[in-house]
Amino acid sequence: MSDREQTYDHTYDVVVVGTGAAGFATAMGAIDEGLSVLLVESTDKWGGSTAMSGGGMWMPDNPLMRRDRVGDSREEALTYLEATVGDAGPATDRARKEAFVDGVEDFVVTAEKHGMVFARAADYPDYYPERPGGKIGRAIEIEPHDSRKLGPWWGSLRSAVPLPAKTDDVWLLGRAWSTPSGFVRGAQLVFRALGGVVTGKRLVGIGNALATAFCKAVVIDGRAPMWLETPMDDLIVDDGRVTGITVTRDGRTERIRATRGVMLASGGFEANVEWRRMHHGIDGAPSGNPGNVGHPIEVAARAGAALDLMDDAWWGASIATVDGEPASFIVGERSMPFSLMVDAKGARFANESESYVDLGHHMLEHDKDGAYWLVFDARHGRRYLRMFAMDPRQKKAWAQAGITVKAPTLAGLADAMGVDPETFRATIERFNGFARTGVDGEFGRGNSAYDRYYGDPLVHPNPNLGPIEKGPFVAYRVVVGDLGTKGGVLTDAHARALRADGSVIEGLYAAGNCSASVMGRTYPGPGSTIGPAVVFGLRGARHMAAARA
Repeated sequence: MSDREQTYDHTYDVVVVGTGAAGFATAMGAIDEGLSVLLVESTDKWGGSTAMSGGGMWMPDNPLMRRDRVGDSREEALTYLEATVGDAGPATDRARKEAFVDGVEDFVVTAEKHGMVFARAADYPDYYPERPGGKIGRAIEIEPHDSRKLGPWWGSLRSAVPLPAKTDDVWLLGRAWSTPSGFVRGAQLVFRALGGVVTGKRLVGIGNALATAFCKAVVIDGRAPMWLETPMDDLIVDDGRVTGITVTRDGRTERIRATRGVMLASGGFEANVEWRRMHHGIDGAPSGNPGNVGHPIEVAARAGAALDLMDDAWWGASIATVDGEPASFIVGERSMPFSLMVDAKGARFANESESYVDLGHHMLEHDKDGAYWLVFDARHGRRYLRMFAMDPRQKKAWAQAGITVKAPTLAGLADAMGVDPETFRATIERFNGFARTGVDGEFGRGNSAYDRYYGDPLVHPNPNLGPIEKGPFVAYRVVVGDLGTKGGVLTDAHARALRADGSVIEGLYAAGNCSASVMGRTYPGPGSTIGPAVVFGLRGARHMAAARA
C-alpha cells in the first residue's frame, strides 16, 4: 500500500521519538525551519537522561570561546578527536567527526535565537588535555533557568530538583569547607538560590536547566505538542521509506504520518537487563533514565538499520546498589586526596582520577564481576563533600547491606572488606610513599590537568594524592556503572539511519544514545554525550527540511 493510500490519525512534518536533548534539538531545528513537529515520550516523565545529567555539552571551537577570545580551531578539534577517538568503526569515520565539529556553531547560534542562554565551563579540561589538540574550557552549559516558565510541565520533568547549580559548582563544592575557592563557590550557590527565591523564580541548574530551557523553547514558545505515556510501537514503511510511526496512546493504537522524517532520540538500553547481559555480559548498574529499554533500537533494526558499538557504554564506577535503587555514580570523590581504589585482592589496578569511561573500561578488563572498594582516610570525610552519599537513609541501607564498611585500623578494614590483608597492607604502604613524593609511580595519578581538576590544590606535592594513614577508615563497595549505553543505530553525517551496506533508510534518523556514538569507545571531554546528541539532532532536522515532502 502506498503512503497516499494509507490512513493516518495525525500528520506532522517531523515526528520525534524521545524527549531528551537529542529529541528537543531536533524539534527546535524543525521549528526553526518552519516545520510542524511532534514529540512522543514512552514514559510519564519527559527530559530523559538529560534531565538527570550534569547538563554539559562538549562543544569544541564554539562561539562562546571566540567571544571570550579563547583559542581553538576546527583543525585542533579534529586533531584531538583523531588522537582520542581514532578509528573505532563506521560511527567514528572522518565525515561524522567533521559533521560534529562543523555543527557546533549552528546549534549554539540557533539555540540562542530561541532564547537559550549559555555559559562556558571555563576551567573544565578535556579528558585528555595533554594530547594533540587538547584544551581547557570547551564545554558549555545553560545558565540557571527559571522553571516556573514551564507551568504544569514542571511536574512531569524527570528528576526535577530546584537547585541552581552549575558545572563548576559541582567541582568546587566537593571541597566547600576545605579550600577558600570551594567556600566562595558554596556561598555563591547559596546566594544564587536565595536570589531566585527573592525574585519569585524557581531556578534550576545543570541537567534540569538544559531540559527546561529546551522545553520552554520548543513546547512553550514553539508550541510543539509533546505526548507523554505514548510509546512507539513500530515504524511505518512504504516502499523502503519510513513515512511515520504507530504509537499506543490512551490505550489505543494511533498512526502518525511524518512527511519529512522520523527522528529516533529515545536513549539507549541501559535499563534492559536482558540486553545488558547479551551485549555487555553484566546486569549493569545504570544511573540514567529507567525508561531506556532499547525498543526503538530494536524497531530500527527490524527496518534494516545497522547497529554498532552495542557492546559499549558510558562506563564509570558506581556505589553498589540496594534493592534495585539507581546507582550512585562517582566522579570527583575518587580524585580527591586521601583515597584509593582496590580490587577484590586489595590491590590497586588503575589511576583512580582518570576519566570515568577509562576507569570503567579498566574495571571491566581487570575483573568484570569482581569486588572493588573505594577506600577513604578519615581526612577525606572531614575535608570533602561526598556527593554520592548525602542521603542518610541510603547511607543506613548501605551500612546494613555491607556496601559501606568501617574500621579503626587498616587491618580491621581489610578484614571487613574481605581482601587479602598482606596485599592490602603492601598496597597502602606503596601508595603512601607515592603520596609523600608526589609522583604516582604505578598509574600516574595527578599527572594530567584533568586529574588535578578534581584535586585539592592545598595538598602538596600532588593535589590528587594523600596518604591513607588516619583512622577511622571507611570503604565503599564499588561496581561497574554507567551513564547510559553507547551503541545503537548507525547513522551518517546527517543523522540518517544506514543499512549494513551503507545505503540510507530514507525518512529515518537517529541521534543521542539510541545511535552509535561518534565518540567511539572513549570520552574526549565533559559533555561528550549531550554535545553530539544536540548537534546531530539539529543536523537531522536541517536535512529533513531540505528533503522533499
